[in-house]
Amino acid sequence: MSRITPIYVAVVDDDESLCRSLGRLLRAAGIQPITYASAEAFLAEGGHTPIVFITAHDDPEARAEAEALGCTDYFRKTDFGAEVLEAHLIERSVEGHQHKSN
Repeated sequence: MSRITPIYVAVVDDDESLCRSLGRLLRAAGIQPITYASAEAFLAEGGHTPIVFITAHDDPEARAEAEALGCTDYFRKTDFGAEVLEAHLIERSVEGHQHKSN
């Protein structure tokens, strides 16, 4: 599937190998990743990027806080990348955010 406008996704994690791996997965799916080593580095860029929250600590409090801050999707690091891409979670989240912004 080809797109006229590329989808850019920020990947924020202090684990460099995770950023690299998720970046490769996203590029293979036609999504352009931009990696950040910390939330502070990401937030310093500003903008209105939709947030897909991926966590190793899936608990009700973390989920509620992420949703309260406006994350568009939430899943665990243990979710398989193929499942995420097959479900089109990232693409759906980005496109949904773009429609809300218009």
